[in-house]
Amino acid sequence: MTRHTESGLPIEAVYGPHTRLRGPESDWLGEPGSYPFTRGIYPTMYTGRPWTMRQYAGFGTAEESNRRYHQLVEAGTGGLSVAFDLPTQMGHDSDAAQAAGEVGKVGVAIDSLDDMRRLFHGIPLADVSTSMTINAPAAVLLLLYQLVSADQGVAGEQLSGTIQNDVLKEYVARGTYIFPPAASLRLASDIFAYCKTELPRWNSISISGYHMAEAGATPAQEVAFTLANAREYVRAALAAGLDVDEFAPRLSFFFVARTTLLEEVAKFRAARRIWAQVMRDEFGAQNPKSQMLRFHTQTAGVQLTAQQPEVNMARVTVQALAAVLGGTQSLHTNAYDEAIALPTEKAARLALRTQQVLAYETDVARTVDPFAGSYAVEALTDDIEAAIRALMEQVEDLGGAVAAIERGFQKREIEQSAYDVATQIDSGERTVVGVNAFTDNGDEPYEPLRVDPALEAAQAARLATLRAERDSGAVEQALDDLRAAASGRDNVLYPMRAALAARATIGEVCDALRAVWGTYSPPAGL
Repeated sequence: MTRHTESGLPIEAVYGPHTRLRGPESDWLGEPGSYPFTRGIYPTMYTGRPWTMRQYAGFGTAEESNRRYHQLVEAGTGGLSVAFDLPTQMGHDSDAAQAAGEVGKVGVAIDSLDDMRRLFHGIPLADVSTSMTINAPAAVLLLLYQLVSADQGVAGEQLSGTIQNDVLKEYVARGTYIFPPAASLRLASDIFAYCKTELPRWNSISISGYHMAEAGATPAQEVAFTLANAREYVRAALAAGLDVDEFAPRLSFFFVARTTLLEEVAKFRAARRIWAQVMRDEFGAQNPKSQMLRFHTQTAGVQLTAQQPEVNMARVTVQALAAVLGGTQSLHTNAYDEAIALPTEKAARLALRTQQVLAYETDVARTVDPFAGSYAVEALTDDIEAAIRALMEQVEDLGGAVAAIERGFQKREIEQSAYDVATQIDSGERTVVGVNAFTDNGDEPYEPLRVDPALEAAQAARLATLRAERDSGAVEQALDDLRAAASGRDNVLYPMRAALAARATIGEVCDALRAVWGTYSPPAGL
């Protein structure tokens, strides 16, 4: 199909020539869809079909979130992205003392298979791709999703989606870890092996730089520390006896898109180039799919402002454009009101419409890698690649990502960057519209979405009913089997699945693992 500009001029699918920039192979632009994937991981990129449009949603009860998912699917979203509340992220049930005041607040409360069934009621799991932002208990939520799909008659081979499952960045940026690093890496490796056999289309990890960026990381730090963590996961999988070309094609990544469009485009191009070289030359990956850096992008929540929230629409549009021009595989656009509260239905729909305008009303999807050969972008790509590699080498010199985490290296670097940005905003050196420049004293009142405080008691009542109805002997036997597997070398996901099918709760499953592996406490001073 021939594509044309508004003036009727033809648009080529791919522009060239593909020339060597400064000599080394890492600087070779190459063709889209071929090593080193600077220009994108697929030959046609969006000229065949657009990126997957995801919307991050989850709040209150499973029923409330289910209604939002149905609205998003009807609005044309191609993939769901599930937010879980803090108790779920930390492996606690809603009636646990640690959950008080947090149930359903920053995501949906999921305690058991019953909740997961309510969450996806009426959603055709064979037809949608689902991403779940969950880390320490990632295996638990993945297995619950598989059990719900089995209720629908959907086989594991048909399921597609992603679990974040990136615990290493939790020690650096977010803090929703449970187990010590060694146990977390073992659990990640068990998930890799399980997905290879049971869920071959599932992305078994989404190695995240997004949360580091939200904590203050620069673009170079975001990519460097993410790829350093990825190295650690690959090494753990290899140490567990997995073949690199069996699990690496299902690795995926998660990055932020900021308003600094040119640098963000360069960042994504450099990240692909570095990862391709690491996988091919360091780990010996032969399958081109093992060398591809496939990534999801979310627009930068940290750059949204509570002041003049409508201005966030412009920010999100520029950020989304940066992700698309950078070659993302899927994209979530934040709602303009997320700096204030959970997004309203209207704001969430508008965020999705922003992506649809980019895909269907602009010409950015009509050609592959529009910025290829740009003097500015190519130079920025080279420069940010060099900065990323230098930081990755610093991590390696400290003994790798885990050793560097234990010494607080990444955390200190990110905190210093966050401090520098805050200082620049306070001094006026960095302009933030509506905050330190172009302010408006007459912002219109805004009514945020609120979570019903009665939710916590309702979830506790559900749990009491579940525990009274289920076969407690079968649950305890399944949890005993899980503890035995965790004490040895067997894959823990199989006994974990049996326990969840018997209606064990998330808290009970995570407590069984805590009893064997313990919990992580950061070193003093970090």
